[in-house]
Amino acid sequence: MTKVIVNGSSELKIEQKDSDLLINDSKQNFDLKKLHPGSYHILYNGNSFEIEVLNSNKTEKKHLIRLNGKVMDVQLRDKYDDLLKELGMDASSANRVGDLKAPMPGLVVDIAVKEGDEVKKGDTLVILEAMKMENALKATTDATVKKIAASKGKVVDKNEVLIYLSA
Repeated sequence: MTKVIVNGSSELKIEQKDSDLLINDSKQNFDLKKLHPGSYHILYNGNSFEIEVLNSNKTEKKHLIRLNGKVMDVQLRDKYDDLLKELGMDASSANRVGDLKAPMPGLVVDIAVKEGDEVKKGDTLVILEAMKMENALKATTDATVKKIAASKGKVVDKNEVLIYLSA
């Protein structure tokens, strides 16, 4: 079963059982035709619908669509998405701001930011030397540097906090 959440509020349960399509546990008849990539025509209960996919975020399973000229946000969720959310492991939690920790033991070669800096996802924060290789540790989300715990020339352990970040 897949849940379809429209504009953050309306929710439909869609399920395929054998050759039947069930929407909110009710068997539905429809005809779907792909016009070209990202564009579809659906006949459903005697009504005609034109659907165009404007944008898709496959990681978060969010899509921006145009349905008969009206733009809508659509999110798809299945039982695994619900389980991951319950365990705090869903895509939205992966994008939360977290402190930068050393992924391995090493030597801090350089710190590219200072306290109070606004950083963007992908910005280099620290250069860590480990096993004779320099590794650029980057921001995983947009954030603000709260406090720098590491210092240039310091040897750090795996999982040691190097930089404290906030949203």
